[in-house]
Amino acid sequence: MQENIKMAADMNDYFNKKKSEGGGYKKSSNSSGGGGPTGPQMPNMDFNMGGGKAAVIYFIIAVVVMLILAKPFTIIEEGERGILSTNGKYQEQALLPGLHFIIPVIQKVYIVDTKVRIINYASHMESTSSSSGIVPKRAVTVLDKRGLPVSIELTVQYRLNAQFAAQTISNWGFSWEDKIINPVVRDVVRNVIGKYDAELLPMKRDSIATEIEEGLRTNIASLKNTPVILQSVQLRDIILPQKVKDQIERVQIAKQEVQKAEQEVQRAKQEALKKAAQAQGVAQQARIEAQGKADAITIQADAQAKANLLIAKSLTQPLLQLEQMKVQGKFNEALKVNNDAKIFLTPGGSTPNIWVDTKDIQKRTTAR
Repeated sequence: MQENIKMAADMNDYFNKKKSEGGGYKKSSNSSGGGGPTGPQMPNMDFNMGGGKAAVIYFIIAVVVMLILAKPFTIIEEGERGILSTNGKYQEQALLPGLHFIIPVIQKVYIVDTKVRIINYASHMESTSSSSGIVPKRAVTVLDKRGLPVSIELTVQYRLNAQFAAQTISNWGFSWEDKIINPVVRDVVRNVIGKYDAELLPMKRDSIATEIEEGLRTNIASLKNTPVILQSVQLRDIILPQKVKDQIERVQIAKQEVQKAEQEVQRAKQEALKKAAQAQGVAQQARIEAQGKADAITIQADAQAKANLLIAKSLTQPLLQLEQMKVQGKFNEALKVNNDAKIFLTPGGSTPNIWVDTKDIQKRTTAR
């Protein structure tokens, strides 16, 4: 700053000296006899300023230049926090988004990202920009209950706890992700997968995903000041050894064959039950029809018996004599036509009587 003030004073002395000598460029006059100009014609410039005023102006210019170069302020965007360091010591409270002034050289602000970040644990790593907030890492390879290698692909979403951002950076440093998230993920996955046989992992996928997420949340929440807020944990894939895959495929094929056989047995049982039901229905129908016919005959016989009983009760002696007289009258009428006929009366004089045509022995007629 002192050098800038001295420079401004020197420049002021220079312009004052030029003014006393005639100042700036001089305009050459041409005679009528000719003669070229001795130099370019320039308008006279007036540098007549007081020494104190010029010094102040140059001082202000020097201060502005110094402020621009030193940059005694910082701007923090949304989704970020500022960690203020004064002589190497971090301030306990992080700076919020906005404009903040600092003391150059003595103070410095470190910007940390508090937006949601993602770690992809995958077998095939894809290159991504660090500014995208997505960090690719190798799939977590662990051993199952029998010591077989298994690879787990995960996606972990998390963000820095803005409330304790300064304490987190002070305790864990700016590489806090590699010290907090990655080791905890690998340790939890190792403990969970180590409880199962590789063949059971696909069938236990949902419960395994739940166990991993709960384990991560418990471990991170147990850290001092909760440096990280876990958003979600997604189990994307379980990669098994090839021989385990082959064994699972054979088991699946065997199960499918058993299920197919069971379905055939059930289908056969249903068909047999259907036929039995149909046969039972036919037999039942036949029994019902036979019973109906028998009931009809019984009813008819009962009716006939009752009718005969009523008729028998109604046949009195006078009625029988009357009927005999009617029959006798019919025979008498017949004898008028055929004199050769003979009539035989049954004993007791009851009907029917017997009519015999003597002209034709072979021809007999029974009349009622």
